[in-house]
Amino acid sequence: MIFDSHSHTEFSADSDMKAADALEAARRQGIGLVFTEHLDYLFPGDEKFVFDPKAYWKTYEPLRGEDLRLGVEVGMREDTAEDSRAFVKEAPFDLVIGSIHVLNNKDLYYPDYYEGKEKQDVYHRYYTAMAEEIRRHDFVDVLGHIDYIARYAPYANPEVEYGTFADDIDAVLRAVIETGKVMELNTRRLGSRRAMKELAPVYTRYRELGGQFVTLGSDAHKAEAIGMNFAAAEDFTDALGLTIVTFAERKIIPLSK
Repeated sequence: MIFDSHSHTEFSADSDMKAADALEAARRQGIGLVFTEHLDYLFPGDEKFVFDPKAYWKTYEPLRGEDLRLGVEVGMREDTAEDSRAFVKEAPFDLVIGSIHVLNNKDLYYPDYYEGKEKQDVYHRYYTAMAEEIRRHDFVDVLGHIDYIARYAPYANPEVEYGTFADDIDAVLRAVIETGKVMELNTRRLGSRRAMKELAPVYTRYRELGGQFVTLGSDAHKAEAIGMNFAAAEDFTDALGLTIVTFAERKIIPLSK
């Protein structure tokens, strides 16, 4: 069974998705699901993207089983790494995703971060932070959405552009491989041919450097987004010789189709 290994229910501050609706959507598609609620200390003292891990586990543990795992998505920052490490110990999570959502105390979701900055500089900072933080966050299992910035950056071409940023992206991929982590293939943008074309050399290079495994994640915040673009993702991984996995009890689980 293929798993959607990245989704957010109402325990995440930016989602109101009900667990029952998410599970029903997954079951209709014949896929499993991992809830990965946001833990993201965006700014010092900001509790907006923090949830109670014990309440989360108590609420969802009765649903946990062969088709549902429970995880967390950690926003990786140097100044909050130890707080995040302590948080992850508060519950027996199946999967810990590490993602970059913030640079220089600015949320990448909002356009004001990009004002007055050239893409070359912004993306260099983004990839550099990603490589550094994936090494620092040794309690993370998966690197989330390497192309997150391409969703929101207001440049004429917001794509990841492996050809332009090859050295920076290679540093990220090597950090993932050398620390025993796994790349996520985030499926949110795979409905775009342009996004697919730009991501192909990134994941090809991951395979060339010795990467084998990927998780698939829709990053769903609504039930209708569960399993989004998974057919395209499976074709993509097959073409590149990558193996789709998920995690249970922090261990890699290869998946059958």
